[in-house]
Amino acid sequence: MRVLFIHQNFPGQFRHVAAQWSRRPGWQVLAIGRDTAPGLPGVTCLRYKPHRAPHKAQHPYLRTMENAVLHGQAVARVLQQLRAKGFVPDAIVAHPGWGETLYAKDVFPDTRLVHYCEWYYASEGADFGFDREFAMTLDDKLRIRTWNALHLLNLQNCDAGITPTQWQWSRHPEAYRGKITVAHEGIDTERLGPDPAANFTVPSGPSQGLMLKAGEPIVTYVARNLEPYRGFHQFMRALQIVQQEHKTCHAIIVGGDGVSYGRKPPEAPNWREHMLREVSIDPARTHFVGKLPYEHYVRALQVSAAHVYLTVPFVLSWSLLEAMACGCAVIASDTAPVREVVRDGENGMLVNFFDYATLASRLRDALARQPEFHPLRAAARAAPTGLSTSAGLDLWDEVIRVAGHAAQGASLEPSPMPRTAAESDRSNPETLGHSTFRLDGKTIHEAAPC
Repeated sequence: MRVLFIHQNFPGQFRHVAAQWSRRPGWQVLAIGRDTAPGLPGVTCLRYKPHRAPHKAQHPYLRTMENAVLHGQAVARVLQQLRAKGFVPDAIVAHPGWGETLYAKDVFPDTRLVHYCEWYYASEGADFGFDREFAMTLDDKLRIRTWNALHLLNLQNCDAGITPTQWQWSRHPEAYRGKITVAHEGIDTERLGPDPAANFTVPSGPSQGLMLKAGEPIVTYVARNLEPYRGFHQFMRALQIVQQEHKTCHAIIVGGDGVSYGRKPPEAPNWREHMLREVSIDPARTHFVGKLPYEHYVRALQVSAAHVYLTVPFVLSWSLLEAMACGCAVIASDTAPVREVVRDGENGMLVNFFDYATLASRLRDALARQPEFHPLRAAARAAPTGLSTSAGLDLWDEVIRVAGHAAQGASLEPSPMPRTAAESDRSNPETLGHSTFRLDGKTIHEAAPC
C-alpha cells in the first residue's frame, strides 16, 4: 500500500496514524508539507513553498481562495515530480483547508482521495457570533460565506472524508455527509495517566524554578494560543475570583501568544496582555509557561487539581482528551462538541461558557475538596479509552483501504521531469513550470526568481 499524506503543518492531526502506517510491512508512506512543517521521524516529507503570497490588492473575501490556489499549485508541482519518479499512491490522505489538494485529482485521477473534514463555516449556530462580546458584522457574514467556496470544492473532489466528532460531521452540508466518516484520530492513552508523585518545575517568569507537586491546589489551563475562541478571557476572570478567595492556589497556563482563531485584540499585542490589563492576579502564583515540550505538558496535567477547558462551538482540542486521560478534574464549557465526551457530574463538570462566576465556584470546590473528586477523576481517566490511537487506527484503515498490491520501492532521486510548453515557461510563476520543494533537506527543483 502506498499512502501519501498532505498537510501544511505535517504531521498535524496525522501524527499517530502516519507513524503507525509507516511501520507496517509492505507499506510505503510519504508526506508533503510546507517548508515550515515540523515533519515526523520515519516518514519522508517533501516540502513546498508557494511562489508568492496573495496580492494585497485582492478583494478581502477572495484572499483565502487565492491563497488556496497558490498552495494547490505548489503541491501539484510536487505531485507531478512524484508521478515522474514512478510513485503513484493508492490513497492520498490530506487536510484540504489550505487548498493543497485542489488539483490532486488532476495529477492522480485514479488515486483515492481522503480529506480530513475539520470544519465547514457558518455565520450562525456555531463559532461565529457565539460570543456577543465580539460583535460580528454583515461584512463578516459575507466573508464567511465566500470562504466556503474552497470547502465545497474540497467536498466535491474527495472520494471520502473523515472527521473527529459528530458535531463536526453535522456542520457539513447534508448533501456531503454520506461520504464523511466520524473517526477520531485518537490520543496516546498508553502514555497518559495520573501520577500521584508528579511534579512540575516552572520553566520561566517570576517564579522560574518553582516546583509544583501533585496534590497541591493547582489550576491548569491549556490552549494552542491564549485567545477568546478557547475561553481564555472567561478563564482569567474566573481565576481572579479564585485567587482572591484561595490564597495558596497556583495556576499553570499553557499556550502561546499568537492567534489560531479569530483576531488579535485591538489595543494590546496579544490576549494575554489584554486580559492582564483587565484583571488583577498574583504574578507569583500565575505561571504563563508558553508552549511546552510534550513531556513537560503531560507533567503539568498530572499535577493539576482542577483543569479548565473552554471553547466556543468549534473543533474539539486534543488537550481536553489528554487531560481526561491523565485523570484531571475537568471543568469544561457546556458547548458542542465538549458534550460528546464530558458528562456533567460523572466524568467532569460542565459550566456555561459565559458564567465565569460559576466557573470560579467549581474551581474552588475542586481545589478545596480534592479527595471527593477522586471518583470523577477516575471516570475521566476511563472516558477516552474508546479514543485511543489503536481504536482510531481501525476506523482510518476502513476509510483509506483500497484494492491494490503492496507498494514497491520507487526511487525518489532527482531527475529531469517531462515538461509541456506551458510548464517550461519559467518566466511566468503562475504556471506549473515554477516549483520549489525539498526532500530530506535537499532542494529537488529550484524555483525561478519571482
